[in-house]
Amino acid sequence: LFGGIYDGRVLIKIVDENKLYGLQEEIPYKGAKSMFMLEDLEDEEKIKEIIYTTCRALPVKKKKK
Repeated sequence: LFGGIYDGRVLIKIVDENKLYGLQEEIPYKGAKSMFMLEDLEDEEKIKEIIYTTCRALPVKKKKK
């Protein structure tokens, strides 16, 4: 899970690797950690690059037995 849609905003988890994009931090809902908001959704190549960068940086979860 790299992010989601919250109140019409596309938000992604914050990782060191995506901090270089200078994205705005937003709170998805009360009590949640900050996430980065993806704005200019028309720039598909840029959005794809940011999402791939984010996903590659997320830790791999171990499967439960």
